[in-house]
Amino acid sequence: MKQTLLQEKYPVYTLEVPKAESRFEDVDAILGHLRECVEGHKVARMIGEFDHHAHTSDLPEGDIAGDIRAAKHIVFCFGTHLPNPQVMAVRPRSIGVADLGDRFVISFLEAPMPLANNAMTAWVRAIVSEQVTDSAVA
Repeated sequence: MKQTLLQEKYPVYTLEVPKAESRFEDVDAILGHLRECVEGHKVARMIGEFDHHAHTSDLPEGDIAGDIRAAKHIVFCFGTHLPNPQVMAVRPRSIGVADLGDRFVISFLEAPMPLANNAMTAWVRAIVSEQVTDSAVA
């Protein structure tokens, strides 16, 4: 998993998984996995899913890179504290999953809370097949 600075200001985590190394066949299956992770977490709460590809395709001015075949988000919240109204600007969280034909690209914005980052990192890493994970560790 790589951490980069998108547009010089957004800290983003990205994992590219060749389809042959994924535990899942398509974007919907990955979203199902992530939904189970959110619903099984003691703090996180599921909000919904958003089909970014369909939305952008429907816009007259919509523009999608030619290699993106599907792109969806799962949206959820880890909000354990609401100390002020401004904190709402960094909530809720989402993880984006894109199908680029030969691989999946999974990405999320770094959260200002270690609990959220640790959980999202683990959920995303679990997309890689166990055989690949086991051989990478050995």
